[in-house]
Amino acid sequence: MNNFQRDDAISNAHVGRDFEEAALKYFEEQHVRIGKEVSLPVGVGERKKHHVFDLGSTVDGEKLIVECKSHKWTSGGNVPSAKVTVWNEAMYYFLLTPEDYRKVFFLLRDYSERRGETLGEYYIRRYGHLIPEDVEMMEYDEKDGSVRLLPLI
Repeated sequence: MNNFQRDDAISNAHVGRDFEEAALKYFEEQHVRIGKEVSLPVGVGERKKHHVFDLGSTVDGEKLIVECKSHKWTSGGNVPSAKVTVWNEAMYYFLLTPEDYRKVFFLLRDYSERRGETLGEYYIRRYGHLIPEDVEMMEYDEKDGSVRLLPLI
């Protein structure tokens, strides 16, 4: 088994796809029409290139993009620094996305007893200065299917 593969998973790609399905189900239950792999032009100034977001809608009145991340603390309880770098990259893409889109960062709730916080809470505390003001951070609890909006401190 790969040292970086999640226990009880066929592959990390399967974990990601399953998590996107959970997010899709959540938004559908909220009566939000949403689809997979939404491509939008993003970029600085006039230079744009299409970026594919995990989920979204480009319909007027329902413009929404969602990035899904099911990352966890490392098996030793440490910060998954390479994963956090990916989160920072997602924040940059959100920053470059047209302002008329609702932007959601949908992440897995993973609580660290040692640290007394979830990975999402840690990210906001440590990297909150990189989160655009219009991004909603939603934390999904896979145990009970609940979702909570994390406050951006």
